[in-house]
Amino acid sequence: MKNKNKLKVIIILLLLLITTGCTTTLVDENKKPVQNKTTGQNLTENIICQPTDKENRKLYKENGVKIEKLPTCDEFKVTSGKYEGLWTSIFVKPLAFILLWLGRIVGNYAISLIIISIIIRLVSFPLTKKTALQSEMMKKAQPEIEKITKKYKDKQDQESMMKQSQEMMMIYKKYNISPMSGCIFAMLQFPLFIAFFEAVQRTPAIFEDKFLGLQLGTTPMVGVTSGTFFAYIILMLLIAGTTFYSFRMNLSNTNIDPSMKMMPIMMSAIIIITALFMPSALGIYWVTSNLLTIAQNIIVKRSKEVYGKA
Repeated sequence: MKNKNKLKVIIILLLLLITTGCTTTLVDENKKPVQNKTTGQNLTENIICQPTDKENRKLYKENGVKIEKLPTCDEFKVTSGKYEGLWTSIFVKPLAFILLWLGRIVGNYAISLIIISIIIRLVSFPLTKKTALQSEMMKKAQPEIEKITKKYKDKQDQESMMKQSQEMMMIYKKYNISPMSGCIFAMLQFPLFIAFFEAVQRTPAIFEDKFLGLQLGTTPMVGVTSGTFFAYIILMLLIAGTTFYSFRMNLSNTNIDPSMKMMPIMMSAIIIITALFMPSALGIYWVTSNLLTIAQNIIVKRSKEVYGKA
């Protein structure tokens, strides 16, 4: 019953994504993306507050965006602008507002993004801890699971498949494993990532800001051609290293299927390629999230709660 409720939550979140708007790219009269020549960033059309960068203001005005009707980013509120659907109203605008508010306090929007990422992790710690515990218990159960899989390897009749399912459920019960709860946070990370992406892309004060040589709205692919390319290379190395290690920690059992041991490399490669074309602010968020995941997994591995169980 609990798993059904969790599934309903996921379905509701996915419906929010489907039924609402998203970030749109600003295009010129020839339908080509409008780009800030200084930063190399493709501009977003449906921004939620006014840009302050002179070149950006000029580009928006030249391409028909009436930025004067928008609030300044300092004056932006959750209720600013017209209604754009549940997703934008519940997730994107509130997140953008918090990023702006905290950014003004700490003096940098990248730092505010890092702080909010940490707060979200702390709030969701009970859930993420459970996910990490499930991973550890699955490793403990792996030898018995492999034994059952081998036992029914060549038996495809309905009765044998039913017995195999029953024996697997007994193993799950023995080690207190719930497959659905073990992956729920990973599934919830996707809408959270999209919310951060839209909040960054649609808020000029954030995507115009800089952090340690990084232009927050510029992608590493574009950034490596700039004068501060070294900062973007370091960011990509951090994304690659933390992503690979966080995946590797969850597949560190020597009894695991050899084909699964390639999963960290494959998943890391996909994320690294994706990160090349995402705003640097999202790369900072991803690195922060990975570091917190690694720290949490280390804590769980050393926890008596794991090692105290049979």
